[in-house]
Amino acid sequence: MAQRPSRPRRPWSLAGQLLVLLLVMVAVLVGAGVLLAYREAARASEDAAREESTAVAVAVARMPDVQQALRSDDPTRRLQPLAERVRTDTGVDFITIMAPDGTRYTHPNPEQIGGTFLGHRGPALRGQIFTETYTGTLGPSIRAVVPVHHGDEIVGLVSVGITVEAVTAELNERLGPLLMLAGAVLAVGIAGSWLVSSRLKKQTRGVGPAELARMFSYYEAILHAVREGLILVDADGRVGLCNDSARALLGLPETPPEGTPVAELGLPDPLADALTSTRPRPDEIHVTDDRVLVVNTSQVRSGDRPMGNVVTLRDHTELEALTGELNTVRGFAESLRSQAHEAANRLHTVVSLVELGRTEEAVRFATAELEIAQQLTDRVVGAVAEPVLAALLLGKLAEANERGIELVLEEGAAVDDSLIGDHGIAPRDAVTVLGNLVDNAMDAAVQGGRTPPRVRVDLRGEGGELFMRVSDNGAGVLDTEMVFRRGWSTKSAPGHGLGLALVGQVVRRYRGSVDVRNDSSGGAVFTVRLPAGVRS
Repeated sequence: MAQRPSRPRRPWSLAGQLLVLLLVMVAVLVGAGVLLAYREAARASEDAAREESTAVAVAVARMPDVQQALRSDDPTRRLQPLAERVRTDTGVDFITIMAPDGTRYTHPNPEQIGGTFLGHRGPALRGQIFTETYTGTLGPSIRAVVPVHHGDEIVGLVSVGITVEAVTAELNERLGPLLMLAGAVLAVGIAGSWLVSSRLKKQTRGVGPAELARMFSYYEAILHAVREGLILVDADGRVGLCNDSARALLGLPETPPEGTPVAELGLPDPLADALTSTRPRPDEIHVTDDRVLVVNTSQVRSGDRPMGNVVTLRDHTELEALTGELNTVRGFAESLRSQAHEAANRLHTVVSLVELGRTEEAVRFATAELEIAQQLTDRVVGAVAEPVLAALLLGKLAEANERGIELVLEEGAAVDDSLIGDHGIAPRDAVTVLGNLVDNAMDAAVQGGRTPPRVRVDLRGEGGELFMRVSDNGAGVLDTEMVFRRGWSTKSAPGHGLGLALVGQVVRRYRGSVDVRNDSSGGAVFTVRLPAGVRS
């Protein structure tokens, strides 16, 4: 019969190891406490026995009757009853009154009277009071020896003692309550250790230290390896964790910002508010100095108590740039479609005039339309040598014509292609700024209700910088401080408010300047200056 393989023994959990450790610590501490308390009680009992023996011996030595009896012919007859009476009253074990040579006059055992005192007498014969532990006729005892003076003469000695057995018996009486107290402390310690272990087991789910360390290593490696930014913000608004991608996306220093308040990270106010928001923020777009970020904020709760937020960050910069380029291409396509539609209408008109035999009028009509279109194209291409900007303006002109907007390129507008390129201003950035400003101006002009809606564009290359001014005859801007913040828009429909924020981002990247004002007619005027070759 095949033997079943034995299951691997699961290592102790962290909670179990902590429980054993706490129990050992409690037991050691309680045992050490009991031992110290017992030794202290023993020392206190011995000190009390010495003090009591000394007090009784001094009192007996100073009795006039004792002094007189020591100088009588038969000291034992008078001293033995006195010593026994005092011994009984005070509770000591023996009172021995003796001659200076050690001959006993009194003793609890009358048979020992007349014998020699067992113990030291030298210090007392020199007039000193001393105590000692000595084994006498009653066994080991703690005794005090006091001289009896008559004037300057020592006429006798008094020794009072308490046996060690009596001291031990008294100490044992104290040991019972001490052990009970130690047992109570041990029980409380065991209960506390069990509670701590149970709570730790619940929080660690019975996982052992090695497994916890391995899980921590895995999680830390994963957090720093993922391309998405991840930030944990506690309930106090402080950063609890920030992986490498989040630091890169937010432009934070290499030093880990753990423990730093979000308000001190130098982030734009809307982004900082999103990180600490108490409500969910799904897929919000925020603009920093050099990136467009998609932010997701979710609150973490333990029961009913908020623990903080989990924030994920995704880089939307390239996608937003591609979206802008796609919108530009779509604009070009729309302009081509509208131009094709207009060309078809003009062609039908020319064909109809020919069919009616009005050939000269057909030629004049076709020539006039061609001259107008060619003049417009020649003017844009002649003023703007950079092909991307020229194509953008032509597309916007066609769009404006289709929407009934008068788009005017200012006289004297001129931009050569030396400002735009790899060593100057990136064409994508120039298109982002000009395209968004023109789009915003055309929308504002249409909403302004004036006839005709008008947008004026001025482009110049001055002193190594690209100058762009776009104005409209709309209703103007109410708050010139908020226009470049993410979410600001004059449109009521959702999904707007990013274009001007991207304009502000490009301006900051090139360390340029942007000015917003309302002209005398009420329309808005946006002026942007981008230095060529200055790109952070």
